[in-house]
Amino acid sequence: MKILYTIYQVCFALPILLILTILTALVTIVGSLIGGAHTWGYYPGKIWSQLICYILLIPVQVRGKEKLHKHTSYVFVPNHQGAFDIFLVYGFLGRNFKWMMKKGIRKIPFVGKACESAGHIFVDRSSPKKVLATMHQAKSSLKDGVSLVVFPEGARTFNGHMGYFKRGAFQLADELHLEVVPVTIDGSFEILPRTGKWIHRHRMILTIHPPIPPKGQGMENIKTTMAEAYAAVESALPEKYKGMVRNEDQD
Repeated sequence: MKILYTIYQVCFALPILLILTILTALVTIVGSLIGGAHTWGYYPGKIWSQLICYILLIPVQVRGKEKLHKHTSYVFVPNHQGAFDIFLVYGFLGRNFKWMMKKGIRKIPFVGKACESAGHIFVDRSSPKKVLATMHQAKSSLKDGVSLVVFPEGARTFNGHMGYFKRGAFQLADELHLEVVPVTIDGSFEILPRTGKWIHRHRMILTIHPPIPPKGQGMENIKTTMAEAYAAVESALPEKYKGMVRNEDQD
């Protein structure tokens, strides 16, 4: 079966997905120019992500959507297992949101320009001034029920275990007095780990945990929320991936 799936990938799925990616990027760029990034920055990417999972025959389960309020803005903080995290969250979270992503993604042909047109937020840590500008852009995006998705580890895992959480997403939620929603991604690491070259068929589960409301404001609230979110995300992982393992490129 593995051999047949590899042949299916190379001969059918990947060529189609390449064309879909280019078309989605073009639709997003043009649509954002003429009709607003609120709609065009989300729905083409959502459909693209769902099609990638369907065409690659990857089963998806979503748990906990009922915990969210339709018109509330949240800061979602998922663990970062692998490349397919993007498709799982974008396609199946069911919320209009902006990504907070590494600035290097801007250099990817078509995709980088589409993300910029859609209003996704590129993180630039090269200077305090640019970090502040990133935070201001994120604040301006969190309105009209639009949420933010941040991978608080800042890097994909090498071994399936979570690294430590960085403070940025939680600091932003604290400043805006927003609820933080922990999200567990399970199965993406088996599909395409960071050091992998081939896609392996495996189910993915997206678990949405109850939102964590602010318990005040300031450093104590940030620390408490980070700890609570980490514990929630870790709780839905398989036993073999529980326990923090520091990623070598998180710093």
